[in-house]
Amino acid sequence: MNAVTPTPLQLADNPLLDLADLPLFDRIRPEHVVPAMEALLAAADSALETVTATDFPADWGRMAQVLDVATDRLGRAWGAVGHLNAVADTPELRAAYNAALPQVTEFWTRLGADERLYAKYKAMDPARLTPEQTQAHRNAMRGFVLGGAELQGAAKERFAAIQERQAELSQKFSENALDASDSFAYFATAEELDGVPADVLEATRAAAQAAGQDGHKLTLKLPCYLPVMQFARRRDLRERLYRAYATRASEQADGEAVKFDNTVLIREILALRQEEAELLGHPDFATVSLVPKMADSPAQVVQFLRELAVKARPYAEQDLADMRAFAAAELGLDDPQPWDWTHVGEQLRQARYAYSEQDVKPYFTAPKVLDGLFHIVETLFEVRIRPDTAPVWHPGVRFFRIERAGPAGTTPTLVGQFYLDPGARTGKRGGAWMDDVRGRWLRPDTGALQTPVAHLVCNFAEGVGDKPALLTHDDVITLFHEFGHGLHHLLTQVNERDVSGISGVEWDAVELPSQFMENFCWEWDVLQRMTAHVDTGEALPRELFDKMLAAKNFQSGLQTLRQIEFSLFDMLLHRHDAPQSVDGADFMALLQQVRDEVAVVQPPAYSRTAHTFSHIFAGGYAAGYYSYKWAEVLSADAYAAFEEAARTHGSTLDVATGRRYREAILEAGGSRPAMESFKAFRGREPQIDALLRHQGMA
Repeated sequence: MNAVTPTPLQLADNPLLDLADLPLFDRIRPEHVVPAMEALLAAADSALETVTATDFPADWGRMAQVLDVATDRLGRAWGAVGHLNAVADTPELRAAYNAALPQVTEFWTRLGADERLYAKYKAMDPARLTPEQTQAHRNAMRGFVLGGAELQGAAKERFAAIQERQAELSQKFSENALDASDSFAYFATAEELDGVPADVLEATRAAAQAAGQDGHKLTLKLPCYLPVMQFARRRDLRERLYRAYATRASEQADGEAVKFDNTVLIREILALRQEEAELLGHPDFATVSLVPKMADSPAQVVQFLRELAVKARPYAEQDLADMRAFAAAELGLDDPQPWDWTHVGEQLRQARYAYSEQDVKPYFTAPKVLDGLFHIVETLFEVRIRPDTAPVWHPGVRFFRIERAGPAGTTPTLVGQFYLDPGARTGKRGGAWMDDVRGRWLRPDTGALQTPVAHLVCNFAEGVGDKPALLTHDDVITLFHEFGHGLHHLLTQVNERDVSGISGVEWDAVELPSQFMENFCWEWDVLQRMTAHVDTGEALPRELFDKMLAAKNFQSGLQTLRQIEFSLFDMLLHRHDAPQSVDGADFMALLQQVRDEVAVVQPPAYSRTAHTFSHIFAGGYAAGYYSYKWAEVLSADAYAAFEEAARTHGSTLDVATGRRYREAILEAGGSRPAMESFKAFRGREPQIDALLRHQGMA
């Protein structure tokens, strides 16, 4: 990092080193990053040397007191920096993050490959470990092998270099995707925006005024981009935005935006992953990726995806035929182009069901939705959610605590806490995610119970003027999805850090709790409580809900094939027999092969979706994007238990079923294999029937 050694006074004032409780997000500055990381890395290095000394006992608790405590401090501080880099990006913070990244990556790589540490874990007496520690130990042993601990000499050095380079490339990929999105702006006239909803017009007009321009500022952020594509009647405007969106971070981008091209990064990332796999003795990265997952092999995943594609294809073909017929008969479009499909689909939805997302949007005010979500969680999982205070990175961020009531007259027990950052803004990465701040842990250094804390991040449109933010129903589903991840992390009752909450959960099962929560967004008794019209305060009318429900599986065939396309591309891309070349066209050729096999709608030749596919190039889902569909089978089957309870008790908010789900799935976290947790809840292995029924493809 090549920084001047900080003085004790400088370190004493560094908020990244104050880890007594919650991160001091309001005080962290770019200049704090490098000195803090240097100090924490030095402490972690010292701890590693201590526990790997020949006279240090191979004892789980003793090693945790020294090494885990030091690495936990490093991980939490670096996590805070990484979080700010994702939600409050500035040139100065980005520079500080990138300055520290190589050394942080080098340490974690070296830790995971340390032969001396590996030997200590091998020497531990299994009989002295608790069941939770046994699972954590099993995961750690597997992690050492995947981390290169059994490599020697030049192979080990090369493995470490690959990890460091991959971290740099993934960070740059993410930066390019963000910068490419943020760099686009088009100032449209009111005439060009004919058909666009009033609330979007109001927001884009305010954005233009803030930029000192006339008209309406259009961006590629989804709260702006999507409604324009759905509702704008001007085909030339839709084409302009579509092309900008589809070519982000690629060589097809217009003008100066081509400098954010991710082509070369993608090619190098793929080559490094293949080399990593070969060093570890595996044929390809897909095989490496599946070692800690539920799925047995890449072939099994590919078969699962292709079988699901066969089931979905007739429905997708019918979806497309319906759109073509409607476009010709009602919109005068005999040959719809890629930038027309979103608009055609929305118009068909309105015509078929007399329903539009914009009809329900005024009923989903952010405060009311949040209140309804909290009510579900409090009812089902027997907890209370209360506002709390903590330092935050933006005025729109809120902080909450989850409590469990004790006997009458006693203080409630703190279960966990979470930050909620809902709004889209410049400098904030797109999409939605849950991230952990810290895990539940019976700390070996103090003996105190550390409660879990999480980030819940979305990108919704902000409220305009004095009105609250309005959410689309898709936004509501997204919020519930991320909250499901949060519950998995926050409601755990496991005391061993490395298997508490989401830690240690197989990646292809980690979407179970998130997709499970989405189902409540379609329950009448739930929506009644979480809706209030922004002007009148009235709840969502039953007639409108019935239209929503009728339209629920509108184009589910197309949507399913779209997800399978991404998943199959990702898995085949990381197989050793994927097309490989040095001209950068290899992954695009493969993507076209997958589309020819799976898709019923083809994008234009200039489309570059892979170039912003951050899930697999910068987000941990490499050869794992199939997890969404894989876990959807688990989540749909799990929710079927609540549907069964509703037939007996009249509501899906059945406390007894919620308690069984909480104890079997959420509280168990990663302390046992996900299939064991699922069977503990359902009494059997998962079945695909519920998924097909939920998506109207039974």
